Amino acid sequence: MTTDSSLTEPHEIPAVVAPASVAGEARRDSLVDFLESLLVTILLVLFGTTFVVQAFKIPSQSMEPTLLVGDHLLVNKFIFEGNGAWYEKLLPYRPVERGDIIVFRFPYDDHAHYVKRVIGLPGEHVRISSQQLYINGSPVAEPYAYHDLAAYDAMSENFPPADHFAARGLRPEWASQIGKYLHDGELLVPPDHYFVMGDNRNSSLDSRYWGFVDRRAIIGRPILVYWSVRATTDDYADRSLLGSLRGITGTLLHLPSETRWHRMLRAVR
Repeated sequence: MTTDSSLTEPHEIPAVVAPASVAGEARRDSLVDFLESLLVTILLVLFGTTFVVQAFKIPSQSMEPTLLVGDHLLVNKFIFEGNGAWYEKLLPYRPVERGDIIVFRFPYDDHAHYVKRVIGLPGEHVRISSQQLYINGSPVAEPYAYHDLAAYDAMSENFPPADHFAARGLRPEWASQIGKYLHDGELLVPPDHYFVMGDNRNSSLDSRYWGFVDRRAIIGRPILVYWSVRATTDDYADRSLLGSLRGITGTLLHLPSETRWHRMLRAVR
């Protein structure tokens, strides 16, 4: 006896075709979601770079050996009080302290960003004698200070200069003002201002040569070297857009070999 076996095919589920209006609404919803996400991202970035953290790079030798040319820093802008903003009482701000490394806007020219170390606080008397720093007449230890014997600087040996009219290298604006702050061979730091110097004392154009840093010009404190690349001051001399693009391109081409891997994620002190 033969038996015919019949195979049962599964029922085919008909495809559902969405109307054109529904598909269009879905695309619009996706576009709206994307634009909202993009807007939120932009706002977070703007908020972060305005109030919390910002990236900078070191173009000169003035802070060596603490910071090297080619170090890329993250700067904490969420740290110093003194701007008088209402939110300072609500957030964990603190005063600027001696020894803090700060990023600030240079008081002259195009207001480029500088990085130096805070040496003199408002109301303090500053003097350097035979490379020894004195604050209010008392010697201050500076384990971070570096004196390059191959680059002699009279202002690194003694400051203020005995004759500021004859001192070399002072900006004209500072040369005409420094006399107002001299008292018995010491420099008096005015209110809401700071006296700063680079750690590389013989190769730093700092408060000795151009004056004080206004509190309002201080942006924040470097906290981390997130990347470091072997570079020279000449590599950052051209600040034009073309020069910046050329520098970025060259860095990317030599990224593995030119990166200072041992300085990555190093805390700044």
